[in-house]
Amino acid sequence: MLRDALFIGLHDLKLMLKQKETLLWTFLMPPIFFGFIGWVTAGFGPGGHGSDKVAVRVGDDAGFLADEVLRRLEEQGFELRRPDDDPEAETRFEEYTRRLEIPSGFTAGVLAGEQQEVLFRRRESGLSTDLDKFRLGRAVYTVLADVVAATSTGVAGNPTFQELTPADLERLHATPRALKLDVSRAGNRVEIPSGYEQAVPGTMVMFTMIILLTSGATVLLAERKEGLLRRLASAPVRRGAVVGGKWFGKLSLAGIQVAYAMVIGSLVFRVDWGPNLPMLCLVLLAYASFLTSLAILLGNYAKSEGQAVGLGVGAGNVFAALGGCWWPIEITPDFMQKLALFLPTGWMMDAMHKLVSFGASPATTLPHVLGMSFGALLLGQICARKFRFE
Repeated sequence: MLRDALFIGLHDLKLMLKQKETLLWTFLMPPIFFGFIGWVTAGFGPGGHGSDKVAVRVGDDAGFLADEVLRRLEEQGFELRRPDDDPEAETRFEEYTRRLEIPSGFTAGVLAGEQQEVLFRRRESGLSTDLDKFRLGRAVYTVLADVVAATSTGVAGNPTFQELTPADLERLHATPRALKLDVSRAGNRVEIPSGYEQAVPGTMVMFTMIILLTSGATVLLAERKEGLLRRLASAPVRRGAVVGGKWFGKLSLAGIQVAYAMVIGSLVFRVDWGPNLPMLCLVLLAYASFLTSLAILLGNYAKSEGQAVGLGVGAGNVFAALGGCWWPIEITPDFMQKLALFLPTGWMMDAMHKLVSFGASPATTLPHVLGMSFGALLLGQICARKFRFE
């Protein structure tokens, strides 16, 4: 029985992979959606690709205070690039989405009490724009505070700004602080994922559902329409082997799709799948198993291929939107977050965020695995009993 099921499953997998639509939506479209959705949502949080890369242009004789500003920016988490100083740089200054310019004579102007303008340009828009402005302002005003402190407290020993030197700032930094604020994280990460960190897992979950519910169901309908299932029923093969083979074939397609999406996400979009990869794979297996049983059920009761495709695409998009595949469910109202937990996509995205984004322990996703596995077994039992050969 197991040998027959494996034979049927591999044949079913080959048949699905011969469909142009399946190849298109399994291998070509997901990376396109990864890139587009990730780029669009990169401005809504710190997870966007390249969100902290800033091109820097420093004017002539900007002085040591300009270096102090740049050092403070690096402390704020910015990745500074100086393409003007690198003749082999692939990206020019004007091509960066974030650009910072410090004027010539910056240090001399500050020490002379003249107002200086640090110019920051940003092409992107979104919530992180305010964060960038805050971090930049913090770096600039921290340097200004150091200048004031060094000249007013006697640490530098100089009565005027004009006599301030880099050594004076070094002595100021070495001076013991009377008040120190110690900041540490109270528990696991709480930042909501965004950019590719949200787009790649979310799109993967959505496309896995759509492909299984469309391609998996339509192949079953086509075989029934052409009489292939009726011939299979007359062969010396048990009913359980037929249903098990169909189930194994569709699950294999889901496995290929998920593995491909995770590899592309890691290599191309630099997605870190977290330290609990084995548990993540187990959750994905439970999710794919549930969808496989659902696909066979749809193929068993749908009256036409058009109906199966319509239901599969419609359900995939609705469940993706409500389950948090298109945007982090954490930004929605409480009733939406509770609704998502009644959907397979919501369960999968909740487990994905816990394991990948929030650093939760694998035990927190055991209910997700058990719930989706139970659903897969329940629907699979119905499919085995109600499976139609004609």
